[in-house]
Amino acid sequence: MPKGPRGEKRPTDAIGLAVMIGKIATGEIEDERDPVKTAAAELGSRGGKRRAENMTPERRREIARAGATARWKNPAPVRPETKGPKEPISE
Repeated sequence: MPKGPRGEKRPTDAIGLAVMIGKIATGEIEDERDPVKTAAAELGSRGGKRRAENMTPERRREIARAGATARWKNPAPVRPETKGPKEPISE
């Protein structure tokens, strides 16, 4: 069996994989994957926390203000008026 991105063994064909997923869903077999973050996700979450700790409240406020300005710079698009229910065709 081939190994997945986290080293787990899984079937190569679609039907075998579907059967395995069904067995996991019904509880016949246990899911073999570990709930482990990727290395990039782990480092990214640590880096964001460290950056926030080292930043002054004034700098955080500047970044938040720039983000809000960018978000609200363009006005929301105007929605076309919705029409009421269609009238029946009279003959």
